[in-house]
Amino acid sequence: MKIAFATQDKQRVDAHFGWAKHLAIYDVTPTTINFVETFHFGEDLAEDGNEDKLAPKLDAIKDCAILYVAAIGGSGAARVVAQKIHPIKVPQPESILDILDKLQDVLKGTPPPWLRKALEKDQGLAHNFEDDEVKS
Repeated sequence: MKIAFATQDKQRVDAHFGWAKHLAIYDVTPTTINFVETFHFGEDLAEDGNEDKLAPKLDAIKDCAILYVAAIGGSGAARVVAQKIHPIKVPQPESILDILDKLQDVLKGTPPPWLRKALEKDQGLAHNFEDDEVKS
């Protein structure tokens, strides 16, 4: 599943979603962690209260199941949740790689309900054809 991280330094979750200079995207499974891409938002950050600054960020994370942030406004959180992305606020700056390691450990065990729901987004509407009956 793809995970997004709001970051200023590309190493830690240390940014407010609306003001993040970067969104780092990783793909994580119980056995692998792969860097996907970093989206950069340097001069595009508009004045506070300008919701248009969120549109390119929401587009960047549209395939993600989880978004880690240092902070997120109410409007931003609502728009993230509307895309079926689970926002997680970290209480203090934390290493992206440490978070990925912890998440991977949880995936190896029994994930909590909120994480199972996030995993469902990644799996999409997969259909198990073995369950179909053949009628003659």
